[in-house]
Amino acid sequence: MARNIAAEYRAGTLEDFFRLPVFGMEQAREELRQDLDRTGLAEALRAYHRDLSTLDGNVEDALTRLAHPASRVIVTGQQAGALTGPAYSVHKGADAALLARSLNTEDAPVVAVYWVASQDHDAAEVAGTSLLDLSEQLHRLTLDVPEGVPVGRVPWRQEWTEQALALLDAFDAPAEHIAAVRNRVRRAVEAGGSYADVFARLIHGLLSPAGLVVLDPLHPALARLMAPILARELQDPLASSARIEDAAARLSAQGFTPQLRRSAGATNLFVEENDGQRRLLRLDGQTFSTDTREYTRTELLAVLEADPSRLTPAAGLRPVVQDALLPTLAFVVGPGEIAYGAQLREVYDLHGLQQPLLWPRLSVTWLEPNVARLLRRLGATAAEVQAAPEDVLGRALGRERGAEAVTSEKLAHIDAQLRAVTDDIAALDPTLVGAAARTRDRVTARVARLQTQALRALARAENDRTGQLSRLKAHLLPNGTPQEREMNFLTYLLKHGEKPLELLLALDPGWRGEIEIP
Repeated sequence: MARNIAAEYRAGTLEDFFRLPVFGMEQAREELRQDLDRTGLAEALRAYHRDLSTLDGNVEDALTRLAHPASRVIVTGQQAGALTGPAYSVHKGADAALLARSLNTEDAPVVAVYWVASQDHDAAEVAGTSLLDLSEQLHRLTLDVPEGVPVGRVPWRQEWTEQALALLDAFDAPAEHIAAVRNRVRRAVEAGGSYADVFARLIHGLLSPAGLVVLDPLHPALARLMAPILARELQDPLASSARIEDAAARLSAQGFTPQLRRSAGATNLFVEENDGQRRLLRLDGQTFSTDTREYTRTELLAVLEADPSRLTPAAGLRPVVQDALLPTLAFVVGPGEIAYGAQLREVYDLHGLQQPLLWPRLSVTWLEPNVARLLRRLGATAAEVQAAPEDVLGRALGRERGAEAVTSEKLAHIDAQLRAVTDDIAALDPTLVGAAARTRDRVTARVARLQTQALRALARAENDRTGQLSRLKAHLLPNGTPQEREMNFLTYLLKHGEKPLELLLALDPGWRGEIEIP
């Protein structure tokens, strides 16, 4: 089995692949970049928020702190999902705000920034979201976002607003909570703009009061600030790919599965072409090409000069571009981004930058009152249900009927008897020890499997009668996916008002666990 990069990083290992360990915050705080025009960055963000119609007092306060010569940033980011997408999109932003708040001082301000992945062009990953109402009906919103076009270029459509509002009209929840969420959606769409703009306004509305500032890298003022690092990348665009591949080889040699691979000739740059599609640039000798045409380096530099937002980084370069723009103290990331980060340390070095601390994001599983009561009755956690729901219910029913204890005792008795037989065989003929032990293991394993199958059958029968298993799955494994990665955070605001948001913003940075909604 491959080793888990994110798990081992959280355990404080993998110093060969990350510049700073997970517990290296104090070292990170001692480092301060002097080469950044923080005032210019704050002005570019001010221009973006002005165009987004979100330049409020919270943003102005954050930008004033960002302009301080000793300011740093806690940055996070996510794809621009429908109505904020899966819950962890909001959780990441909350964690950035919580961490920034905990580290902020008057002499060294720390500002939370949410990087909206407006350059992303994978429509399948951002076009849908799931919400569960009080009747335990799972609503699915799916918008027909065009494939291959950066979502920051896709105009928001009135029909998408109508789809979102129709979902809210059909949602079983208290009327006052539905009205509050409708107002959030209305404020997000009424100023128009792109698909990414609507996402950004929703995140702003939720987390700006906690100090979070959203950032869209496609905005002209911000894209212009990123042009120099992209121009540097164009001078030797295969060097970063080579370093990523080198890290991949070293990870593979140690039993990990690398998350990033770069095929021969693949750069870490995309170009937005005249048809609006975003395509990967490849390099053969001195000639760049996409699937549709060829470019010279001079032509690409001209594209960058005319409109820097048309040249965008791939996954192997995006964090480096982000941290060239920002005075990053820490980057709040999920498990996949940690795995990416293990291959990017040398790419940072290539551009004269230092990889920041990667901060594993907080993780929350929300327990609504009916689910919390059922879990207590079953003597189980949400994580156990998400791992094996039928096993959890089956074991609980087995305990209630005394069946699990009896079966376990009998299994232990069988194993003890087989061990005694193995010992007797070993005394008679030592050459048969291995065969006897393998036979014992096969028998006990087979009986254990039968025990598990019996308890699962019991769970299915009980579910047919009471629906307990279906209820747990609907809340904790919607569409077969763990809650945080599938359920939209607005689900909880629709049913419980602002309380879940208050609970989220009262957590410690990096918190992980289950929260019961009162």
